[in-house]
Amino acid sequence: MSTSGQQTTQSPTTQKQDELILVVPRAELFKKQPAWSGLKEVNFDDYLTIIKNKKEFLPRSVMEQDPHYKQIIPYLIFQHEDRYFLMQRTAQATEKRLQNKYSLGIGGHIRQEDMQTDSLFDWATREFHEEVNYTDELTIQPLGILNDDSNPVGQVHIGFVFLLIGTTPNISIKSELKSGTLLTHEQLTPFFGNMESWSQLVFEFLTNR
Repeated sequence: MSTSGQQTTQSPTTQKQDELILVVPRAELFKKQPAWSGLKEVNFDDYLTIIKNKKEFLPRSVMEQDPHYKQIIPYLIFQHEDRYFLMQRTAQATEKRLQNKYSLGIGGHIRQEDMQTDSLFDWATREFHEEVNYTDELTIQPLGILNDDSNPVGQVHIGFVFLLIGTTPNISIKSELKSGTLLTHEQLTPFFGNMESWSQLVFEFLTNR
């Protein structure tokens, strides 16, 4: 990301890694409730207040290696009737730790310029339309907040998980670094072992609902 009036010779990948992204100190997020493992149903407003009061925008390249901060990630699960949208990141995906992994979640970092409002639903909707082609009606339901400190990726991210229920199956991935298809819960089961850890936790949550 370049600033106004400046030129840069960085590669696109380097630019992306040096974006200023929304983070919150880990200690602030878990001040009232100790850190948990998995997808937990919570009062989103409580955590939105923490974000509003304690947010910082710091370089992504630094934050990817600093577990003292949590990067705030909307994590969006698309459902049409009895099928969920499963994606696969290619071997060329930017996040090397997630290459070739399957994902149920459409998600991404929040940059300072993305925060036009304080609404998590606005952030989720913006992120969804950045990542996929879908123009029909959606119903958005908050599922909970996802935390997983068992691996290096999870240690520096926290997910605000939403279920997006579509009226049609007309959805496709915009990025050439991913592919996607709609599958029933039963059809998803064989992919579980190669899902990214967050998607495994979401799958288990949906199984137990």
